[in-house]
Amino acid sequence: MKVLHVSGARGWGGNEQQLIDYIPELEKLGTSHVVFGVKDSVLHNKCKDLGIAFIEAKKHKLNKFANYLYLKEVVKGVKPDVIHLHTSDSLTVYTIADLLTRLKTKAVFSKKGMGSRSSLLSKYKYNYKNLAAIICVSKRVQEEFSAILDEATKKKTIVIHDCVSPKILNTTDKGEDIKTKFNIPDNAFIIGNIANHTAAKDHFTLIETADYLINTLNKKDAYFVQIGEYTKLTDELKELVKQKGLENRIFFTGRIPEAYKFNHQFDVFVMTSQREGGPTSVLEAMLLGVPTVSTNVGVMPEVIENGVNGFICPVKDYKTIAESLSKLTDNAQLRENFSAKGSAVIKEGFMAEKLAPQTLKVYKAAAQFK
Repeated sequence: MKVLHVSGARGWGGNEQQLIDYIPELEKLGTSHVVFGVKDSVLHNKCKDLGIAFIEAKKHKLNKFANYLYLKEVVKGVKPDVIHLHTSDSLTVYTIADLLTRLKTKAVFSKKGMGSRSSLLSKYKYNYKNLAAIICVSKRVQEEFSAILDEATKKKTIVIHDCVSPKILNTTDKGEDIKTKFNIPDNAFIIGNIANHTAAKDHFTLIETADYLINTLNKKDAYFVQIGEYTKLTDELKELVKQKGLENRIFFTGRIPEAYKFNHQFDVFVMTSQREGGPTSVLEAMLLGVPTVSTNVGVMPEVIENGVNGFICPVKDYKTIAESLSKLTDNAQLRENFSAKGSAVIKEGFMAEKLAPQTLKVYKAAAQFK
């Protein structure tokens, strides 16, 4: 079976990591893969590094009229059994291209999260007749997404969780030493976060959490290290850090490739997202045995049993998040319990080699979809 993956991503996030993590496991099951995406994007460069076939979209952007017609040529050349759409704009291009040129190849769309609103165009493409299946990353995404789907399309949705690649268990690279880089004391308690600076990730709540933990709960040995791609929100985040007087307690690194390796330097991992599909970075941290605190988003209710293998907190509730972190700073046994039980739940249900067969089953059904 041959799969054509389509992505309009220019930067790097969980969606792109998932694509890269799944392909090697799917290849083991006898499939072949080609990626159609944006030239010189991070995904393009990653595909080159890994030897994954890549076809460049025209005009340095996927959602352009030239690509509505070009996709037909790509499909003719690749002859895929199914097309896997990984981004919202890839679904737009597929829908318009199919209406204009009759691609005659059914598609699978991966829905990773929910935006704050949906336009009429979005509703049309999400319910497009030639979408054979919609893979939702969590039950919550499936439930929220169903609100804009017609009855026939609802039946096409299936939950397949984000996966974690086994390669991260074998890495010995722990990255640049964080304490040395930021002049953090040796006895400091390091709280890590890996997430790009988007509104969905809600780093404003992360900063409020740090302020409450350090200045109200008096955890003076707590330091926060945040890894993620800078955006137009970054200056505002840095200004809030300055207003809180936390310049020497919260450190932004910017984007770092293979950021998961820094989990080895974190005492605790925290995620303060307000909207999520995954998040993959939490799954990676838990697999590597980092005790975790997360907001109640995405797949987290299916992963974390509160107080048993992690803490799960209400969205934007920085006080509860900080109090959960405080419990972990004070209790080494609790950290050890969360570490072992958190890692076990990821190994049991979220590894790429266990989830790839589910994806292949969807591909095979899509290829036969009428």
